[in-house]
Amino acid sequence: MSRIGRVERSTKETSVVVEIDLDGTGRVEVATGVGFFDHMLDQLGRHGLFDLTVKTEGDLHIDSHHTIEDTALALGAAFRQALGDKVGIYRFGNCTVPLDESLAQVTVDLSGRPYLVHTEPETMAPMIGSYDTTMTRHILESFVAQARVALHVHVPYGRNAHHIVECQFKALARALRYASERDPRAVGILPSTKGAL
Repeated sequence: MSRIGRVERSTKETSVVVEIDLDGTGRVEVATGVGFFDHMLDQLGRHGLFDLTVKTEGDLHIDSHHTIEDTALALGAAFRQALGDKVGIYRFGNCTVPLDESLAQVTVDLSGRPYLVHTEPETMAPMIGSYDTTMTRHILESFVAQARVALHVHVPYGRNAHHIVECQFKALARALRYASERDPRAVGILPSTKGAL
């Protein structure tokens, strides 16, 4: 049974289409108009082994905020849709990823309850190309709100802004992959004592 989510989101500010296949091979087609954000979404798909298609047209003549935010909201909604009833999945996932001098530690619970804990070095370049580095937290907030997952992201150290952000997306990809994979010992079992996720 395929686990594919597709979400279309249109506002006066943006038009977004996101499709994700949780059981893919890491095939990614992304176009948001924000180069570094595209690079991060590519990391998410490739390292999560998700087939990911993202097409966003936004009001980039203002800035990249609405484009990035609405894409993250649609991505979270598509991920939740693709998870389906969550029967047979691992539910929890974590990964630690180094990128040269930077390190990211990511832990996720596909709990049905949105919650984000996020820490990263405060002394970081404010921009990476046209990407505002303060948007990383907002991307995660938006994704969590729609995916309804508990997500803890911790970057204890790092100097280079590109590396600090990129290792977060790589670790997030792996943690989501591990949490959403099917557990061969839990076929037909919902990983919750509540009977609902």
